[in-house]
Order: sequence, then structure tokens, then C-alpha cells
Amino acid sequence: MSDFTGKRAVVTGAAGAVGSVVARAFHEAGATVTGIDIVEHDAPYPTLVANLIDPAGARGAVSEIGEIDILANIAGGFAMGDTIAETSDDTWDFMMNLNARTVLNMTRAAVPGMVARGAGKIVNIGARGALRGAAAMGAYVASKSVVIRLTETLADELKAKRINVNCILPSIIDTPTNRADMPKAKFDRWVPPEHIAGVVLFLASSAADSIHGASIPVEALS
Repeated sequence: MSDFTGKRAVVTGAAGAVGSVVARAFHEAGATVTGIDIVEHDAPYPTLVANLIDPAGARGAVSEIGEIDILANIAGGFAMGDTIAETSDDTWDFMMNLNARTVLNMTRAAVPGMVARGAGKIVNIGARGALRGAAAMGAYVASKSVVIRLTETLADELKAKRINVNCILPSIIDTPTNRADMPKAKFDRWVPPEHIAGVVLFLASSAADSIHGASIPVEALS
């Protein structure tokens, strides 16, 4: 594991099943971690409550934290079941806000400071399912495909400034919610959150200094 001593890492969605594991991994690797979520949560590192769907919430969080070396945009969610014709505005907006707008708002708030310092790492969470459309998952796959395109665009804009922007594309992640939703599935074939954290930390490390705009699959066993 890389040593992140002296690095300041911010993890969004830090109260969630994946975000909490990512934040803890950075903490255990020596980083100064701040976890952000919409709800309060206990952690061995400082936490902030902020609504990152609101641009002012993201700006306020970044202003309170100060300098950021690593931004891990883990906040997100999943919804399915409606066809495109049945998808409500509420469902569409919920997926776009939670999965894409949080990334947009946090990135807009954090990037100016990274540019001023001439360094930074941003890691986003896309989804393997975002590589193509899928029945009854339109809002979700559309929102995650936006994350991929944002990642690629940011990478092109920022790589000359020594800021790396990449994302990972997990398949099904082994979380309590997914187990409850799919109780008959083979959980041992799903991606453990610890594996997600390992890839995030790699992309945030100096070993990934030459990686820009990548979408890295993190696959469950089939």
C-alpha cells in the first residue's frame, strides 16, 4: 500500500458502504482525511455534513477543508425498474444529481486550488453498466455515463497542470443494500468494497502519475 502521509484526502459519500471503506483506507495509509456526507457519521477522522447536490454546499465544504491533494468522489446511488417511457422526472433528476452533479460540484470547487498548487488527484466512480444502455436502468446508466465523460474531459483539461483525473467502473459491489435487494445472489462473486478502495488508492498514488482519463473496470466474478 502506498504511503499517503502528508496528503490531504477528501472522500464524498463517506457514510456509505463504499465511501466509508475508501476513507478508512486513506486514513490507515497516513493521509489526513475528511469525509463528507449528507448525514452525520462517526469516523476516526474529521467529517462534514454537506449537500453536494447544491453547488453552494460543495463550495462551502471545500472552503472549510482548505487545501485538497486528493478528491475521491464516491457519493452516488442506484435505482432501476422503470422503462424510459415510465421514468419520472424525480427519478431522472435523483440519479443525475446523486451520481453526476455531486462530481461536477465537488470538482468545480476543488480544482482551482489544485491548479494553483500545480498538483492533484481526482478519482470518480462510474459503473461497468454505464458502458451501454440496459433495459429498466436508463436513468442510472445515463448518470454514470456522464461521470465517465466528465472524467475524460477533466483529464484532457487538467493533465498539463499535473492533475490526474480517472474513474473506476465497478460491477456489482458487495454491500448490505445489494444483498438485501438480491438475497438469492452469490455474494462471493461480487466486488468487495475493499477492492474498490485499493484501486482508488492506486489512482491517487504517485504510481498513477501518467494515467489520465482512464476508466478502469473492477469486475465481479461471473
